[in-house]
Amino acid sequence: MELSSVIPWGRSLSEYKAMFSLSTDDLSKKILGCGDGPVSFNAELTEQNGHVISVDPIYQFNADQIQSRIGEVYSQVIEQVSKHKDDYVWKHIPNVEALGKVRMQAMRRFLADYGVAKDSGRYLNASLPALPFEDGEFEIALCSHYLFLYSEHVDQNQHILSMKELCRIAKEVRVYPLLSLSNNQASPHLKPVIAELEVGGINVALVDVHYEFQKGATQMLVAKNV
Repeated sequence: MELSSVIPWGRSLSEYKAMFSLSTDDLSKKILGCGDGPVSFNAELTEQNGHVISVDPIYQFNADQIQSRIGEVYSQVIEQVSKHKDDYVWKHIPNVEALGKVRMQAMRRFLADYGVAKDSGRYLNASLPALPFEDGEFEIALCSHYLFLYSEHVDQNQHILSMKELCRIAKEVRVYPLLSLSNNQASPHLKPVIAELEVGGINVALVDVHYEFQKGATQMLVAKNV
């Protein structure tokens, strides 16, 4: 993995709670954040005595390297969002400028925590479809803005293998969003993944969430081991 290929973009605990409908009880469980990148979810929840481990290949780099990459791509991302702002719902975040501030705030909080917690075991350099955990090690696994969103870059087989791996290590898996980034339509991998999981005896449901920024992204996938 080359850092030059990474587009770091941060989200907060409050967004995770909304995207994944996380209750107070959920937040007290042992949680895995998969593909978290530079989010402040881990830092914020840890401050509240939560138990969360984040995995992402970006964690092979140090805080200064990640911060430098954020500086390189931030204006490019904001420019792209501005060009395609009709693809988003400007309700909780009113405009592109506000989006930039929210994302930078989350990434700064991540960097402050990551710089001191890199060796704590809360941030691990790992990636799907093979994770370094025991069967059922987590109560909940969350996957934000990776699977299904990047359907053109991650093929169907990788989606299936990744979902099976998440279901192996966690009693419950929640994935958001379920739309492809390229066209804001349901990922073509969604139905095949659901079918494959159900064949394996996993209970799968599409659940409405009270969150929408990418237009039409109002559901998460929930997979539970029966």
